[in-house]
Amino acid sequence: MKKPLIFALIVSGLFCLEATMELNAQSQTGIQKILVAYFSWGGNTRGIAQQIHQRAGRDRSSIELFEIQCVTPYSRNYNTCLDEALRDQRANARPALRTHVGNIAQYDVIMLGYPNWWASIPAPIASFLDEYDLAGKTIIPFCSHGGGRFGQSLTAIAKLEPGAKIGDALSVHYSGGSTLANDITAWLRKNGITAR
Repeated sequence: MKKPLIFALIVSGLFCLEATMELNAQSQTGIQKILVAYFSWGGNTRGIAQQIHQRAGRDRSSIELFEIQCVTPYSRNYNTCLDEALRDQRANARPALRTHVGNIAQYDVIMLGYPNWWASIPAPIASFLDEYDLAGKTIIPFCSHGGGRFGQSLTAIAKLEPGAKIGDALSVHYSGGSTLANDITAWLRKNGITAR
């Protein structure tokens, strides 16, 4: 008589353990905390970031928008800005940032936006990546460009954050045009992020 009772208790205990493990797995893979961090000069990347912010995540508390800004902004004159950007790239510069993330540890995913400058990331993006340790997090790049797509920017990000996983990136020509909303939705889903 004792053997069936002991067997029943063991089976019951295994079911409880399995249910507990399943609940723990669900809590670990629950709503991801997402930071949409971007640097924008002419406004294209800002507009894309705002649309991503509107469309990503299950609720407003799961996603935050953050603009990377320099202490000394780049010139508003296009040609002068090109020269400044090239100067910083050649010098491997890290311009001082005016804005800072209070608690980067709370985010699981960093959606990182930038314009393609001289076929790579702008120097303020390098400053941002140097400031924070994103090891163990997922970085999902999005890039605005005038025809150069990503250039070497994805390689540059991977070198600066070797401990992070790099997700599928989104390339947007200028401000994206009429297909941008659908492109963002498809991109979010491809990266396993719920789209509103």
